[in-house]
Amino acid sequence: MEQAVTAALLLVGLAIGAGVGASYARAKRGWKDYKTARNIVPGARRTAWLAIRAVITKLGVIALLLVGAAAYAAVGSDHERAGPTPTPTVTPTPSHRGGR
Repeated sequence: MEQAVTAALLLVGLAIGAGVGASYARAKRGWKDYKTARNIVPGARRTAWLAIRAVITKLGVIALLLVGAAAYAAVGSDHERAGPTPTPTVTPTPSHRGGR
């Protein structure tokens, strides 16, 4: 009977030990993954902000070009506003004075 109790306690201890060991291994892997991700985040954040800044700069340039094109279209070109060119008026001037 004593051997049966000892065997049962060993089996219970083995089951508890296996569960605790598996939990510890899972926690250790999770902590390692957390530290790896924590070290990667600042670099990833910096890269994301650089990409966002590049996109915003490109959108700003495109917006300025569109505003400039709209302003040019609203004003019209110089050719349409110029109209006909004036013709010079030529008045004859005497080349010499008589009577002196």
